[in-house]
Formats: sequence, C-alpha cells, structure tokens
Amino acid sequence: MTADRATAGGDYSDDGRSESEAERLDRNWNELLQELRVLQTGTQILTGFLLTVAFQSRFEDLNEFQVDVYLVLVVLASLTTALGLAPVSLHRWLFRKRAKDAIVRIGHGFLQAALVGIALTISGVSLLIFDVVWTRTAGIVTAVGTLAAILLFWVVIPAVAGRRR
Repeated sequence: MTADRATAGGDYSDDGRSESEAERLDRNWNELLQELRVLQTGTQILTGFLLTVAFQSRFEDLNEFQVDVYLVLVVLASLTTALGLAPVSLHRWLFRKRAKDAIVRIGHGFLQAALVGIALTISGVSLLIFDVVWTRTAGIVTAVGTLAAILLFWVVIPAVAGRRR
C-alpha cells in the first residue's frame, strides 16, 4: 500500500471507506464484474444479430458500401465481444496467484476498450440501417449523432459529475 493511500490503521480511505487494500480490490473486482455482465449481454446480442444478417434474403440487395460496413461491424462486434470476455480469461489465468491488483487494473482496461468498441458498433449499426432504409446521408448523420450522444452519456456527463464532486 502506498503512503498516500494509507491511514493510521493501514486502511485505504480516499473514498471515505475504511477497508484494507485486499478488501478494496475485492470490491473493485465485484463492481467490474457487474459492469461486465451488462456489457457482455448487450454485446453478445448485438453480435448475434449481426451474424444472422448475412443469411437474410435481402442481404443480396446490399451495395458494396453496405457490405463493407457490415463486414467491418461483424469484426468490430466480434472483437468487442472478445474484449468483454477477456477479464474472465485474465482472472482464470491469474486466479490464486496473488494478482488481484493486476486483474482489476487490466480488467478495467479491457472494459474501457470494450466500451469504445460497443460505441463504434452501435454507431455503425445506425449507419448501416439508415443507409439501407433511407439514404447514405441519413446514415452518416445518424451514426455521428449516435456517437455524439454516446460520448455525452458515457464520457461528458460522468466527467462533469466527477468534477462537481
């Protein structure tokens, strides 16, 4: 435990809790797992949906741009699913090796990368659907607007709330 994190009793307390480093890491890991459960479910459903599109009869009607966007989305969704599952593999590899700090730190990085991937996938799906149903311009505008909204909800508002605290 670093000196700036220690209190007189050796407890970690910069968030007002009186807990040991091990208790903090356990709590952080449990919170990370709860977030991963939400992310994994949504990502896996979106990936499954994308994988079925190629087998629909209208898939043959897609133009080259739409097929390219679709293929990029399949790869992006697949990689995002893998990122969302990576902390589980990490935990299995490092289980009982006294590496909870590394598991939490690296798992946090995987989760952040997965959030970027899901944001791009959601925006890309908006692009593809609006391009197919309406126009390319509508698809691009919708994708940019969706990405802007995600950035507002996932980055800007939490950052502002964190500063106000």
